[in-house]
Amino acid sequence: MVAVTPDRYDYSILIADDDVAMRDVLREVVASAGFTTLVVSCGEEALDVVGQKAVHLALLDMHMPGLTGLETLQLVRQTHAMMPAILVTADPTRSLMLEAQRASVYCVLSKPVRKDLVLYSVVRAISRHYGTGPTGA
Repeated sequence: MVAVTPDRYDYSILIADDDVAMRDVLREVVASAGFTTLVVSCGEEALDVVGQKAVHLALLDMHMPGLTGLETLQLVRQTHAMMPAILVTADPTRSLMLEAQRASVYCVLSKPVRKDLVLYSVVRAISRHYGTGPTGA
């Protein structure tokens, strides 16, 4: 398991998923490791949050009503060009993986998610992007 460090509170993770249970699981995993979480149910709400608060990483469901995770990321990157993102999907097709790669998504996680893999991916993405050493990852 990844150790909690005080500096994790300096990073805000945006979680966007239309499934309440999945949002709760992702929030629990990320918050229990000491990250600040911002939780929304759709891409449009994600855009509002990014416009109002500091967000360091986006954890996006691919298939949401309205904007998809990739569409949301594309719009987010118009103002936050380098924000790291992790895509979550129940349908990790080769086509989606290629789209995610072209969009510079850090990784794609399959549903149902493995909690340890979610946390590992978040810590590694933050570490790579912001240059902080992951503790215990």
